[in-house]
Amino acid sequence: MEDVLRPLSVIGGSVVVTAVLGWLADRVLRRIDAAHPETPLWGALRRCRIPLQVVFCAALLRGSYDATGLDLVRDHHVGIGRGLTLVLIAASAWLTVRAAAAIVQSSYSRYAANAHDAARVRRVRTQITLIQRVVSAIVIIVAAAAMLLTFPAMRAVGTSVLASAGLLGIVAGVAAQSTLGNLFAGLQIAFGDMVRIGDTVVVNGEMGTVEEITLTYLTVRTWDERRITMPVSYFTGTPFENWSRGGAQLTGTVFLHLDHSAPLEKMREQLHQILQECPEWDGRAWSLLVTDTTPSTLVVRALVTARDSDALWQVRCRVRERLVTWLAAEHPHALPRITTTAAAPADHPLEPVRQRTGEEH
Repeated sequence: MEDVLRPLSVIGGSVVVTAVLGWLADRVLRRIDAAHPETPLWGALRRCRIPLQVVFCAALLRGSYDATGLDLVRDHHVGIGRGLTLVLIAASAWLTVRAAAAIVQSSYSRYAANAHDAARVRRVRTQITLIQRVVSAIVIIVAAAAMLLTFPAMRAVGTSVLASAGLLGIVAGVAAQSTLGNLFAGLQIAFGDMVRIGDTVVVNGEMGTVEEITLTYLTVRTWDERRITMPVSYFTGTPFENWSRGGAQLTGTVFLHLDHSAPLEKMREQLHQILQECPEWDGRAWSLLVTDTTPSTLVVRALVTARDSDALWQVRCRVRERLVTWLAAEHPHALPRITTTAAAPADHPLEPVRQRTGEEH
């Protein structure tokens, strides 16, 4: 009977103590979270319950598995102890990553809730995202190294590796030159404030919003929901447009090709009326000017402003549509016309005929 009760008490006791400690920790965090709803940290730390329980259980079993008295444990004493140690190291790394993520995310949430500068919020979000990835990578590497060093054979290998670290470092640097370049470029982007998550950028002729930044690549979401994935080194070595840097507000233009008889003053009044009825216009500036002439048309430029790139696109489309509709209804003679000649017999002179077109560029 003792051979059965002893292992059951050791293993069952470890599991019960682990469950009770996990439940108590979750209960305490829930009470603190309810008492301080303005701080999201305590609610985020509740996601650490499972790795915390694994750490507790592995630590208890690692310290008490000898007391089970089972023949299997005695025959495989070293292997079981090493396995429990590996589980403990892995669970500790898991807990550290979860806790660091909860602390970083809660700090960002509190900062974003109280900040008024959207550009600075995006910058902080980019930095903490990359910092969190760096911390996670370091923790995983350290945990993997610690797990390998639990094997005696790996300790001997580690000693020889340290002895030739200089040569290996040179070889690894040459082999991983591109990867290391992207890694340092990611850190440069995070702290150099060149591009941030949420910025509107133009790369390779494609406009989109920066959706994700990692240590090696960057994802841009275009207006038609496509994702462009590019190495972060592209943004440190190639010129690109960042429409959100220095403020999200933008100035745009609408070009119309019209007849020389177009009523410019009435068009200015109509443009102002259209903008006043357009909710996307931010009211900063507007104008309507003739920027060029050709033998058959005037090039008229309408200048408008908006709070960001999406609003600017809406304003430009609305102005273009309503101006052309107004001209076609009220001043059709202002639309561009092409001079042609009518077909006539050879003994009759050709009379010029003006044909109106509704083409607008």
